[in-house]
Amino acid sequence: MNTLRNTVEIGKTSETIPNGPGAAAILAAGVGCAAIGVLGFASELSPGLRGLLNFYNPVGPLSGKTTVTIIVWLVAWYGLSRIWRNETVNMRAVNIAALVLLGLGFLLTFPPFWYLFV
Repeated sequence: MNTLRNTVEIGKTSETIPNGPGAAAILAAGVGCAAIGVLGFASELSPGLRGLLNFYNPVGPLSGKTTVTIIVWLVAWYGLSRIWRNETVNMRAVNIAALVLLGLGFLLTFPPFWYLFV
C-alpha cells in the first residue's frame, strides 16, 4: 500500500517540476559540440580564420577554437535556460536535436571529412 502511494506522489511531483532548465543544458551541450566542429572545419578551409583563432602561439588555433566554443556554449545555455526557465519542453525532441548536433560536431572535427573539401 505504501509503495503505491509513493509511486503516485513521485508521478505528481515529476509533472509539476519544469524540465526546461535541464533541456537547456542538454541542448546547449549539443550546440557547443557543433560549434567546435564548425570552427574546426572552417579554420581548415580558411587560413585567415585559422590565424584569427590563434590566441596563444604555443597552442595554435586550437586555443581560439576552444575559447570561442566555450563562449558559444555558455551563451546558448544562458539563453535557452532563460527562455525555458519555467517551461516543460518535449525532451525527446531536445535529445534528438542534441544528438544530431553532437554528430555534426563529430563529423566536422574528423580530418577525412575535411579532405573532401580541401
